[in-house]
Amino acid sequence: MDKKIIKSEALGEQYSLIKHPSGLDVLVWKMDGFTTTEAAFATKYGSINNCFRVKGSGDFTTVPEGIAHYLEHKLFENEDTDVFDLYAATGASANAYTSFYETAYTFSTSENWEQALEILLDFVQKPYFTKETVEKEQGIIGQEIKMCGDSPERQCFYNLLKALYVEHPVKIDIAGTVESISHITPELLYECYNTFYNLHNMVLSIAGNVDEDKVIEICDRLLKPANDICVETKFPEEPAGVAQKKITAVFPVGLPIFCIGFKSEPCGEMEYERRGVLSSLIMQLLIGSTSPLHKELFEEGLINSQFGFEEFSGTDSFFTCIISGESRDPDEVYKRLCGEIERVKKEGFDEKRFEICKKSKYGGIVRALNNVENCANSMMESYFNGTTVFESAKLLADITAEDCRRALDVLFDTERSAISVVDNK
Repeated sequence: MDKKIIKSEALGEQYSLIKHPSGLDVLVWKMDGFTTTEAAFATKYGSINNCFRVKGSGDFTTVPEGIAHYLEHKLFENEDTDVFDLYAATGASANAYTSFYETAYTFSTSENWEQALEILLDFVQKPYFTKETVEKEQGIIGQEIKMCGDSPERQCFYNLLKALYVEHPVKIDIAGTVESISHITPELLYECYNTFYNLHNMVLSIAGNVDEDKVIEICDRLLKPANDICVETKFPEEPAGVAQKKITAVFPVGLPIFCIGFKSEPCGEMEYERRGVLSSLIMQLLIGSTSPLHKELFEEGLINSQFGFEEFSGTDSFFTCIISGESRDPDEVYKRLCGEIERVKKEGFDEKRFEICKKSKYGGIVRALNNVENCANSMMESYFNGTTVFESAKLLADITAEDCRRALDVLFDTERSAISVVDNK
């Protein structure tokens, strides 16, 4: 069994990466002084992975939209037990989620973490799909999809992705549609499970009040060795430009809701990590709460406390920066933001503000290391991205104001931007 210590001398933190003989990589971060334990058992399989094959197996298989999310729901239903009842008996709180690029099964507990871990490893490795249970779930998830369709915030977000992306499946709702999930069968679920829930395509991440030797002992007992298969996923060719510059929907909202997005080329591993650090810092400089533009827009009543931004990306498949909020005039916010971007491209960022924002960002990274849930999630995310938890701090330390200015051409190209608006008229 190979073990590697992932360490940051600057931050004074470390965690272990253990290559288990079963094929699963196990990440363990023992955090002294903490009483809680957080764990995630995750697979690199999300809603965008609808066209795939095992390397060397022949043609690609295309499956219905929403099947990854559907599979996540079905795994909690075993033949003779309810997984949530098992967790409740230990005092642990369990959850799961499907994103565009991963599916994770999690628990949080302040007691009996060993039993909770046993439940987690056991049920995720025990798929049970029948025609009757699959058809029953179609009604349940169908209702969930309809309820999501009534959310103006969700529709604003997905409409932005439809405006930005011409072909890429990221523009499709993670849950799929009522029509698409009607084509899901037990056979398709087993095919997706056997392809993506292979231990070589998964990771176990556990942090907090945890004992590494006990984690490995439980893994030795419960993990079922898997053949090392290489999964290939295929995406349609995505044009550089956006599908449309603006998309509008009508909902009964008090103030119009907006999402503004900037589309850039996808990238992998270290460049992906660097872009994430750059984009987060740039958005803080451009439109963060201490920026001149934020102050102007707020004082003019064009934005309010709901205003925010995020870097939204998925490994080597897509990369987008999103700015969202409420406004009486979203188009004016969009116009002013694009104008500020073009100004900074020519004039650069203010050096004093850059240093303040950089130190603030570094402080945020350090504070996050005192959160057990964040540490477990960060280990998992960075593992799937081919980096480590500590990489962003190292990259941030070397970034300059000029780096940020140059990155505007790639990350904030106004020609490759779009706006989604939800209004009440």
